[in-house]
Amino acid sequence: MAVAASTEGMPLARVPQTRSLSAVRAWIYTLAALVVLMVAVGGATRLTGSGLSITEWRPVTGAIPPLTEQAWLVEFEKYKLISQYELVNKGMTLSEFKFIYGWEWGHRQLGRLLGIVFFLPLVWFWARGFIKGRLALTLLGIGALGGLQGAIGWIMVASGLKPGMTAVAPIKLALHLTVASIILACLVWVAAGLKERSAAPEVRAGYAPRILMGLILFQIALGGLVAGSKAGLTYNTWPLMDGAFVPPASALFSVTPWIENFVDNVVLVQFNHRLVAYAIVAFALWHAWTLRRTAPNSKAASRATAMAGLTLAQMVLGIVTLLLVVPLWAGLAHQVFAMVVLAMAVVHARVSART
Repeated sequence: MAVAASTEGMPLARVPQTRSLSAVRAWIYTLAALVVLMVAVGGATRLTGSGLSITEWRPVTGAIPPLTEQAWLVEFEKYKLISQYELVNKGMTLSEFKFIYGWEWGHRQLGRLLGIVFFLPLVWFWARGFIKGRLALTLLGIGALGGLQGAIGWIMVASGLKPGMTAVAPIKLALHLTVASIILACLVWVAAGLKERSAAPEVRAGYAPRILMGLILFQIALGGLVAGSKAGLTYNTWPLMDGAFVPPASALFSVTPWIENFVDNVVLVQFNHRLVAYAIVAFALWHAWTLRRTAPNSKAASRATAMAGLTLAQMVLGIVTLLLVVPLWAGLAHQVFAMVVLAMAVVHARVSART
């Protein structure tokens, strides 16, 4: 009978459950969008040199910015005590300080907002029975990772407050960015897994989608090292670096001990980021070609083709950013688009895993 099924042929008994899952999925995708925004504001904070403007970690009271001129002067005096002011920004005006303070304060406020948008709906959905069991535990795990990320953020900032330091430690910036990317990947993975299966069976894509996802995460971590060490401000030519495709070993491993070259040597840091970009694009093109040859009309082939295009576009954007010596707009675009590429790779891997 017509009243026994929904317009999509779904039994009426399943409609409330489907709607509840749709609400949960929309909430999780909203969280993912906020994480991307958080990464964008964090990138702007870094590129404007604002990350050390707030010298204390006050998770609760720090939500209120200075409200009087006297309060602003107190914060400014605290900033004047750190090396970044003495060695980089000595003589800056109060209005200039307010500018960099605003970026860092906004970044921290977004973190607080993200926590609220996560926990309040979580409690409501759990109380209504929309989430339970494994899904509830998974979301709690993501929430715990978000709390850890806040602590990592302060550890990163604290590394730049040490005497003689004018910026945060590259390895800690890379860790902060990588954990944010993992949180984004987890959210998208869970949300994509809540979608109803389509009637048409998916083509098996093997492990390639997951490998591609892992490579992109690894590349983001390398990008964090490039950002933290400001390696993008050197060797601003492509495809050669100082006239060579592969710099000499004396340049790649000039730091002692040799292991520190992977973090502190801008030559090797940038070279590794270039190499992994080539590898990702080559792998994505191969993956797309394979699926278009074996299953030309499948959704998996379409997703793989889209991933090949996205990775190629991201590499081109990275090259443009390098050639222009990392202007604010290009650096931000490159960082945010990396999150988009990662999210799409996660969707591709998650949907492929359900076949």
